[in-house]
Amino acid sequence: MKQFFNILQYAKPYKSYAIGHIISNIFYALFGALSFVALIPMLDILFEKNSKKITEAPVYEGIGHLKDFYKDYLAYQVNQYAESAPQKALLLVVGLIIILFLLKNIFGYLANYFMVFLRNGVVRDLRNKVYERTVELPLSYFSEQRKGDIMARVTQDVATLQYSMLPALELIFREPLMIIFTITMMLIISAKLTLFVFVFIPLSGLIISRIGRSLKRKSDRVQKEQGVLLSTLEETLTGLRIIKGFNAEDKFNDRFQNSTNRFFNFSNKLLNRQNLASPTSEFLGILVISVLLWYGGQLVLVDGSLDGSSFIAYIGLAYNIMVPAKAISRGLYNIKQGDAAAERIQEIVDAPNPLKDKENALVKTGFDAEIVFENVSFKYDKDYVLKNFSLTIPKGETVALVGQSGSGKSTIANLVTRFYDVNEGRILIDGIDIRELTTYSLRNQLGIVTQDAILFNDSIKNNLKLGKDNASDEAIIDALKVANAWEFVKELPEGIDTNIGDSGNKLSGGQKQRLSIARAVLKSPPIMVLDEATSALDTESERLVQVALNNMMKNKTSIVIAHRLSTIQNADNIVVMSKGEIVEKGKHAQLIAKQGVYQKLVEMQSFE
Repeated sequence: MKQFFNILQYAKPYKSYAIGHIISNIFYALFGALSFVALIPMLDILFEKNSKKITEAPVYEGIGHLKDFYKDYLAYQVNQYAESAPQKALLLVVGLIIILFLLKNIFGYLANYFMVFLRNGVVRDLRNKVYERTVELPLSYFSEQRKGDIMARVTQDVATLQYSMLPALELIFREPLMIIFTITMMLIISAKLTLFVFVFIPLSGLIISRIGRSLKRKSDRVQKEQGVLLSTLEETLTGLRIIKGFNAEDKFNDRFQNSTNRFFNFSNKLLNRQNLASPTSEFLGILVISVLLWYGGQLVLVDGSLDGSSFIAYIGLAYNIMVPAKAISRGLYNIKQGDAAAERIQEIVDAPNPLKDKENALVKTGFDAEIVFENVSFKYDKDYVLKNFSLTIPKGETVALVGQSGSGKSTIANLVTRFYDVNEGRILIDGIDIRELTTYSLRNQLGIVTQDAILFNDSIKNNLKLGKDNASDEAIIDALKVANAWEFVKELPEGIDTNIGDSGNKLSGGQKQRLSIARAVLKSPPIMVLDEATSALDTESERLVQVALNNMMKNKTSIVIAHRLSTIQNADNIVVMSKGEIVEKGKHAQLIAKQGVYQKLVEMQSFE
């Protein structure tokens, strides 16, 4: 239930709809209860023709005599017609019943009308919150999670809440009010019979609660397996080329089918437990009605404290109370099922963000002097990948980081962009620790080109405008020219409005990389971070991309992480790294003259 109340917080913006829902439900419950009580005078006309006639309007004598007053008043009105025109009397009572049921259903519709906005609003805000939080959380959070599991939480778990826990919002007011008004009428008709009913209600509730106790655990297993399923599907679609190339279709089929079999078994257990709820609650309801018929019959036939027409109306009310009681028990089952989904969603919403901006964080609007790495040490897990790393990059210089895989080059890019925070030391821009800056303003000073050209299923124009939303078409074309990409873009059917497909798969690797360079050019930040931007390309594509990079880096401060040393010979400073430490630094010619680590790296590669 704790998770249910957490979800209720999202209903606060929709208070006006909640008030309309409550008011409509009050009238719905009131007219629902009165519609059964209105049957009493009709039953009197049908079955008690020889009963005492009421010729004078009754006098109200207090709430204790409300039942008698209501019954006598209706009987008095009916008796006005009963002598001369019994059909009119019957028509009067039938008309009253129709009006009461009509009003009940009108207010029932209004209650549902207001609930539609409340319920769908909560779902929308919850889904938006989960997505917003997913985008906010650091990369370190997702390195420990399955993509499919995150997708399941944003889609399936929110959908589970929509169809399990959120319908219970309708039960909060409607069903309890229905029960309260119905019980009030039942007490008015016969307090003794009503107290007898209450002996059986706790017993029924105990049985129902025992059935629903394991629903949360079973539902949690189903939802986790959905995450495994989606993760397997996502990995299959991403790596389909490798799966086919290594004849691994059977292996992935087996993995997927094992997951669907587990999902099949978990779902069967969950749904069978849910299916047990309805017949159990219905049988218990009939059991209570049967006991009522026996005990109430005693009051009518033996005790004489209850008349027949009131008893029949009472049975109608008792059955009427079973409908909301059954709805509440079903709602409690749903809440149990939704509780697991809400918990998984809440894990994302409540996940701590170590990279959250500090209070009163500074906003940086430009880059003036230098970037300084001051005794930086960092580890992703247990072992440090950077150890006491110190480096100064003056404005306008190009610094290249080279070294074997695992030497810590890409970690530098992750730290300066603050995808991760340093464990020890500081990174300063213009003398300010980047942790003191707002993340938005820091990244506004940076342009990033990665080894994998990350593009989105949209037009070329919208992909480039990612960093500069108000860019004109002319500025986009200029950026494409600088990135050496305009030559192929202008030949496309719709030019810059051409959709490039999922991950840009309609283009070649070199074309995608030149578009990602054009995106950085259009943003035009003072600091560029190039993480092995040409390592995945063939020789011809590399040449075109390298020209584009050289154009882009003019008058910029650049951190170039290089795999191919031929691309960084003209760098102002080459930093050679090994096992997270700087082992050499200098210009190309100086490092060659030293005949050290850099010289060995150069000998391993051929220059054109």
